[in-house]
Amino acid sequence: MSFGGDAISDPATMRGREWPCLRQFCVFLENRVGRLHDLLRHIEKEDLRIVALSIVDSVECAIVRLMVNNVDRGRELFRLSNFTVFESDIVGVELPEGPQPFLTICSVLLQAELNIHYTYPLLFRQQGRGAIAIYVDDIDQALQLLKDSGLRIITENDLLEDDEYF
Repeated sequence: MSFGGDAISDPATMRGREWPCLRQFCVFLENRVGRLHDLLRHIEKEDLRIVALSIVDSVECAIVRLMVNNVDRGRELFRLSNFTVFESDIVGVELPEGPQPFLTICSVLLQAELNIHYTYPLLFRQQGRGAIAIYVDDIDQALQLLKDSGLRIITENDLLEDDEYF
């Protein structure tokens, strides 16, 4: 198929391992005993490693935000499951050295008046450095600002490399 001339775009190349942001899976769960256990067992029995987990709980339901070390395998696993799942992009950033790494990251985003909707830790370390996941108003702008500030962005490829997990 060709659009705009003779150039052909392969959809598989539109999002590769070096994509500058991470993919999180948001899973809707009924707030019942054992549902989280069912979800985690479903993921980990397939030899996927959960590298981030956050739960937003209410009286009747919960939203589980999670990332796995292999996004493609995770996507396929959820596609074949009975869980209600949607995906979204999120920024992963390595914590900088220094006494106030979170303040350093937040200050970069604050200067551009970007809202941080939520953040949670990545259970991931490379070369002894931790990382966090951040969901912001404008992911592209956040990625550029963080890179320009000398902060290291975590990619999907980084999650495949089993350097150090907690």
